[in-house]
Amino acid sequence: MRNNTIDIITLGCSKNLVDSERLMAQLNSLGYTVTHDSPNPQGEIAVINTCGFIGDAKEESINMILEFAQAKEEGRLKRLYVMGCLSERYLKELGREIPQVDKFYGKFDWEGIVRELSEGTEQESAEGLMRCITTPSHYAYVKISEGCNRRCAYCAIPIITGKHKSRPMEEILAEVEWLVSQGVREFQVIAQELTYYGLDLYRKRCIAELIDRMSQIKGVKWIRLHYAYPHQFPMDLLDVMRRRKNVCKYLDIALQHISTSVLTNMQRHVTKEDTYSLIEQIRRAVPGIHIRTTLMVGFPGEGEAEFEELKDFVKWAKFERMGAFAYCEEDGTYAARHFKDEVPEEVKQKRLGELMDIQQGISAEIASQKVGLTMKVIIDRREGDYYVGRTEFDSPEVDPEVLIPVCEGMLRRGCFYDIKITDSDDFDLYGTRINNNQQ
Repeated sequence: MRNNTIDIITLGCSKNLVDSERLMAQLNSLGYTVTHDSPNPQGEIAVINTCGFIGDAKEESINMILEFAQAKEEGRLKRLYVMGCLSERYLKELGREIPQVDKFYGKFDWEGIVRELSEGTEQESAEGLMRCITTPSHYAYVKISEGCNRRCAYCAIPIITGKHKSRPMEEILAEVEWLVSQGVREFQVIAQELTYYGLDLYRKRCIAELIDRMSQIKGVKWIRLHYAYPHQFPMDLLDVMRRRKNVCKYLDIALQHISTSVLTNMQRHVTKEDTYSLIEQIRRAVPGIHIRTTLMVGFPGEGEAEFEELKDFVKWAKFERMGAFAYCEEDGTYAARHFKDEVPEEVKQKRLGELMDIQQGISAEIASQKVGLTMKVIIDRREGDYYVGRTEFDSPEVDPEVLIPVCEGMLRRGCFYDIKITDSDDFDLYGTRINNNQQ
């Protein structure tokens, strides 16, 4: 008789999380009890969904596999499966090095786990759009494509995922309708590069049309966009953002650098002038928009002059949300083959610290400007003496939050409230409910 409990552990990005949620639904339909990211895994079967993007993520994935491999050796685990980006990239190597794993699957063949565990059952697996939502029930991630046709010099994603492959528009819209029927109100639209959406299927960029149609689905309260690319940015997307009240004035667009010479080395196909112009156009087209970006320090060719350009850019742009990281050479990339990783690690870390110090001051200034405003806030959870929520300018887990004292009265998770902002710190806001209305 089979053990009916399976533990699924998801590492890496929200795109991996969507795959895990789909796998969970299919395993549930086969009669298994599935837990996700349990702090104390108890099942006799485990599935680890790995990340293989950068060095730290790969190390975390390998350590997790080894931890469960040890559990299997000690008899606490009967079967172990691995899927995701790391095993997509290093399938043969992992199989040789960690034989305790029953089978490795990649990023696109993970449904083989369902066939492996069906054990001859005649039950049909869950319909393709169904997922077991692991996020708070009021929001979910919607993956509109896989892969990337951009060939940035530093990035291993195209090596792992292959070329961009859009999902059919009608399939995405049907999934959103299904998610609404499950109580989801807020949608994080994700892709490796969402502005490319549609080119492979429809021979044109269709992200604006997709978001416009999604915004018209009854029950969709917020749509937030993640992972745009600056080159050939589709400006009609901004028109939709401006017209549709449920499309958040929020754009996650990774810019990486500002120096034209560094951007050229990175194979980003944009210049310093292009980037300054794009930021100006975005802010002009959508007043009040909050831009999230990611920047990189220490890429080959970044000297002190180029780093000063980057600091000046951050001071000028005043990004509402910004992250940064130090360049790490990735096997198989153009940069690894053609450039020497010449910036010393201590210099990278010093530059990273300087850049984030600048951003901390900018973030504090932007947060302080919201004191006195009344903002629409969705409640995610209760934590100690506060309810914790977010505005339309805040994506889950990565952006600032709004804290409302519990003494203000009961607030329901997943509901919207009008909150007056009373205080701020470097990142988070504090507020008070101004009426009893719940949306």
